[in-house]
Amino acid sequence: MSFKKTTEQSSNYTNLERMTTLELIENINKEDKTVAFAVEKEKHKIEKLVDAIVSKMKIGGRLFYMGAGTSGRLGVVDASECPPTFGVEHGLVIGLIAGGDKAIRRAVEFAEDSENQGWNDLLENNINENDVVIGIAASGTTPYVIGALEECNRIGIVTGSITCNPNSPIDKLAKYPICPEVGPEFVTGSTRMKSGTAQKMVLNIISTTVMIKLGKVIGNKMVDMQLSNLKLVDRGTKMVMQEIEVEYEKAKELLLEQGSVRKAIEFFNKIK
Repeated sequence: MSFKKTTEQSSNYTNLERMTTLELIENINKEDKTVAFAVEKEKHKIEKLVDAIVSKMKIGGRLFYMGAGTSGRLGVVDASECPPTFGVEHGLVIGLIAGGDKAIRRAVEFAEDSENQGWNDLLENNINENDVVIGIAASGTTPYVIGALEECNRIGIVTGSITCNPNSPIDKLAKYPICPEVGPEFVTGSTRMKSGTAQKMVLNIISTTVMIKLGKVIGNKMVDMQLSNLKLVDRGTKMVMQEIEVEYEKAKELLLEQGSVRKAIEFFNKIK
């Protein structure tokens, strides 16, 4: 069945090469301003997907993102940021990209065109019925993602998708489809722009909301973040100071001894 690829439609602008630097910046920014509104329209669909992910994670499930090119890289980025931000183990959120890790930095020709490789990549990660798989593809037609979602559906694994073309094959395949329709790109067909921005926004919403629902945030603070550099140690120290009202050095001592903001606060409250 054919569908309208709005992401491939001609740009609303022409003669880009004749624009001044400021005109280019203003017009790109003008287009970017529409993205948040497109994402907002999908909020109820995002809600359903988040609740499904939380339900599965509470019984030991994992979250997989998979895509090709820009979409795949965005999934890998979001997955890689969950452990340092929320203190979850590596492997709870997994990003898979067509062509493997080398495709993160450099395009791998035709990697996305295999309908079997996506499912093979999931099998290598011991995919099971407790997991959730989200296919990410601006076009909604990436074979790497389509093949994986078809197999997941076949054996009852929960599937979601983030696309930018309504009624695309992937949009129709996923049990929980999310489709912010951002329209034509500023540079015709360059889906790393508005489409990529929309996908990044949705990924931020999904992972952050899931982690909050799993108890990884208290108040508004990342109490389980990893103390992997001096900036984060300083941030954690200030969180401890605010929560238990002690001086900086005492808060830092507690933080480093206990290993996390959460544990430092719990330990202090236990002994006081």
